[in-house]
Amino acid sequence: MTKYVAILKGGWSMEREVSLLSGSAVASALQKTGYKVVEIDVTPDIAAVLKELKPDVVFNALHGRWGEDGCLQGILETLQIPYTHSGVKASALAMDKVLSKKIFSLVGIPCAEDKTMTVDELFNADAFGIDPMPRPFVVKPYNEGSSVGVVIVHEEMIFSRNDTGPWQDMLGSDILMIERYLKGRELTVAVVDGKALSVTELRPKDGFYDYEAKYSEGMTDHIIPAEIDSDMILILKSLAEQAHHALGCKGVTRSDFRLDDSEGGDNIPYILEINTQPGMTALSLVPEQAQSLGQSFEELVSWMTEDASCHR
Repeated sequence: MTKYVAILKGGWSMEREVSLLSGSAVASALQKTGYKVVEIDVTPDIAAVLKELKPDVVFNALHGRWGEDGCLQGILETLQIPYTHSGVKASALAMDKVLSKKIFSLVGIPCAEDKTMTVDELFNADAFGIDPMPRPFVVKPYNEGSSVGVVIVHEEMIFSRNDTGPWQDMLGSDILMIERYLKGRELTVAVVDGKALSVTELRPKDGFYDYEAKYSEGMTDHIIPAEIDSDMILILKSLAEQAHHALGCKGVTRSDFRLDDSEGGDNIPYILEINTQPGMTALSLVPEQAQSLGQSFEELVSWMTEDASCHR
């Protein structure tokens, strides 16, 4: 019997536009594979919508808060609808950068030093010329994905609430994570069904790998496999698998790392975060790694759909 798949996309997080692209790409792939598909631009009445549609499976293509942080997963488990990706607990932990880093540290995954503070505390400290840690450092909302609101604070930067640039995405966040800036290579590892696929190096053509660099075609070069030592490839894949299992993740995840293997660097791969619902767009990294190993996009999303379950 043909499975009826509801693809949840859009929503109202800061990653809405990317989610719409992911959902449309997944819908097209599943239709080609023979599934019956309905695409849903998610609104707060999603429980009622799903009760009426009665899909066999939900493919969760939402990104960011509410759709990726355990809230929607709880609704799906209450409705007893099989769904893709990680469950309630793992999703909530992964979205909380502070808690997830504590867990990673406990299992021996290297993490950069960090501290938490409110937006007011950060601006007030700067007003008195007091930095939370030596510059350069990174400021990020503790519970956003896709590098939303991430700012690298350099020596010459002056904080201003009236700045229409880098601070605006984080001003709605209650808690910020302040993290030591890590120089070096930007590396990412996809994990599917608990096993790492490959290691991609990301080389932004301008600045760092921020939201624009992630989702604008031509702004970042993807090198697969990364041009690094073969032993380090194995270490990174092992760390990504450890991160996946430490939080209890399911299905597909992607872990991001920084590695300074230059002369004078410490050659330690530090984890930045784990993404429990990686992008599924034409520029997305997980499908790209799968493709490099001979698995088509259609095969990947079909596997994810078949892997769906009520309790993740």
